[in-house]
Formats: sequence, structure tokens, C-alpha cells
Amino acid sequence: MGSDVKVYTLTEVSTHNTSKDCWLIIGGKVYDVTKFLEDHPGGDEVLLSSTGKDATDDFEDIGHSSSARIMMDDYYVGEIDVTTIPKKVTYTPPKQPHYNQDKTSEFIVRILQFLVPLLILGLAVGIRFYTKSA
Repeated sequence: MGSDVKVYTLTEVSTHNTSKDCWLIIGGKVYDVTKFLEDHPGGDEVLLSSTGKDATDDFEDIGHSSSARIMMDDYYVGEIDVTTIPKKVTYTPPKQPHYNQDKTSEFIVRILQFLVPLLILGLAVGIRFYTKSA
């Protein structure tokens, strides 16, 4: 990695997406992994599916060894212009009001949640008491 580092845009890197010319973006750096496709333990399809985008998450999710990270230096070709990578948007579902489908008031539901177990317990104690005395 010399001082004269080449900076690529996402569009430029995206054109290198075949088994004869495969580039990946990992951690803001661009790697030409074409020579490594056949040797990759996960197969070449894994690498090819990560072209044309920031593959950092794909790379980190696998949990690569330190030797794999060191090996990356051999394939380094430059840096990525981060302004050309689209920002990730996380989906947030729209807020919906609480909807009580059966129209029962919450107060009645809470009382029933308390009373029904008490009634079952009382019934069990009553049956136990009645069967013991008989």
C-alpha cells in the first residue's frame, strides 16, 4: 500500500463482477480477488455474489481468521470513494395504534386475568376439601 493510492467509485468496482475479473469492497478498501476465486474455501459463488456492493458485512459475518485478513493485503488494489456507496436505510414499521379487537375494556381484561386463576384455585381447594371429608 504505497502513498499513491488509487481511489475507485462504486460504479467502477461494480464493472468487475465476473469470474475472470472479480473485485470486492471490504472495509473501505478494494480488492481484486480474481486469482483467489478457485482457492476460496466457500467457493467462487460466495465472492461473486458480493460484487457490486460493500461486502464488509458479508465478510465480517463469516468470522474470517487472522491469516485470511493478512492474505487480503496480496489482493489490495485501492480505496473506495465512500460517497459513492449508498447509505443503508433500516426499515422501521409504521406506528399503529393499539387496537382491541373485541372492544373489551382493558380494565375488565385485567380483572379477569386476576380473578380467573383465583376461581380455579378456589375450585381446586373446594374439591380437595369436599373429597377429603367424604
